[in-house]
Amino acid sequence: MKKLHLLLLRAFIRPFLVTFVIVMFVLLMLFLWKYIDDLIGKGFEWYVIAELMVYASATNVAMALPLSVLLSSIMTYGSLGENYELVAIKSAGISLTRAVAPMFVVVMLLSVGAFFFSDYMLPRAYLKYYSLLYDARQQKSANFLPEGVFSNSFPDYTIRVDKKDEDGQTLHGLTVYAKPLANDPGYVLKAKTGRMYRSNDNRYLVIEMQDGVRYAESPGGSAFNPNPHQILTRFRFKSQQTKLDLKGLAFNRTDENSFSRAFPMMNRRQLKDYMKATSKSIDSADNVNLPLVTNFIKYYSVPKKSDNFKTYQKYNTSVMNYGDNMAKSNYITNALSEARSVHDMMRSRSDGMDQMVKNFRSAYAQYQVKFTLSVSCIALFLIGAPMGAIIRKGGLGLPVVISVVFFLIFYIVKTIGEKAAHEGSMSGIVGAWISIFVITPIGIFLSYKAATDSALFDMEIYRRFFEGLIKRFKKQKA
Repeated sequence: MKKLHLLLLRAFIRPFLVTFVIVMFVLLMLFLWKYIDDLIGKGFEWYVIAELMVYASATNVAMALPLSVLLSSIMTYGSLGENYELVAIKSAGISLTRAVAPMFVVVMLLSVGAFFFSDYMLPRAYLKYYSLLYDARQQKSANFLPEGVFSNSFPDYTIRVDKKDEDGQTLHGLTVYAKPLANDPGYVLKAKTGRMYRSNDNRYLVIEMQDGVRYAESPGGSAFNPNPHQILTRFRFKSQQTKLDLKGLAFNRTDENSFSRAFPMMNRRQLKDYMKATSKSIDSADNVNLPLVTNFIKYYSVPKKSDNFKTYQKYNTSVMNYGDNMAKSNYITNALSEARSVHDMMRSRSDGMDQMVKNFRSAYAQYQVKFTLSVSCIALFLIGAPMGAIIRKGGLGLPVVISVVFFLIFYIVKTIGEKAAHEGSMSGIVGAWISIFVITPIGIFLSYKAATDSALFDMEIYRRFFEGLIKRFKKQKA
């Protein structure tokens, strides 16, 4: 049995590692395809992009690990069945259950690791990933002077470039509008050609302009004898240099603590503490609401019910039996005002209560999700191993198709359930575990079929069945 276990482990680990790397690469390419416009052309250093890709890869483990377990288990047992190794194992008196047991132990260890990863590593990865992605998307483009556009990348200038050469540094047809400042009235500058480059300390963007004209208007007269007429100054230049400060365009990082209150960024302990504090807030709000309302009851007396029901008498008198019509009108006006006050107050408190209840449900659903990653690996293995033994096909052909079909079913149901749980239209337990509830019976059914050597995917049996039905139909018609 030890040699058999070693054979099965070798047959499983290699396709598992290969499929895991392939799935991670595909998911990473999807990430780059989605956010390529937010990353390219903004002057990021290579290590910023690398750091973001590492965090994105860490967040993709929650999807890549179950899919890799499903695909590798189908490939492993499909290859064993295709090479008649499963037949040899069964002929030696070893059942399929015993042949699957070593892989089940490995998947259990993977599930335990996945649980600790989802509880400790994944929240931290989400925090780093979303904070860095937010800062990257907020970063302004490094294409400071696009062609044919009035660029406002620099706060004190508006610059237009008619055309740029292929090197991106040689400029043609420059127009610069310098905004008026405290001691500078501003000016307009036009140049035929120019060249831009960064300074050695990477703090300034230097623009050298040739063959241009500068126009400026300044107040006439002096401070003691102002002149309402403006003085226009115009001078031509052969070469002029302008430095534009790049400080406002530097890549700035946001404090990560501003993202830490999101539920995916919390571990189980933090989610427990949040649910406990939210539950106390909800209970205290319920206890406060009734005293707030009773303070507004002034116009009607509500008697306490006596012990003997027969002796209970309802008060028929009210404040409306006293006073003239003007006083009664004031009673009604005051009562309506009090009712509006109660309505506005309770509506705001009701909105707050609804938000707290929604947050509690979302936190509870996220708490349940911490367990589903590890359990989904086991559930998908229960589908993959018997499915591979039934189809008896290895490689990346039919196993990939079947894996994608089952994983899509699992992922779609999982996404819908978690979204419903966060929105409150479904219980947190049901929403987080509904995908497991759906695929586990399928895995049990396939395990039973594989253990009993069922020809579930034998096309010859189905062909004979439909041929028999067609013959019976023709006989009844004749």
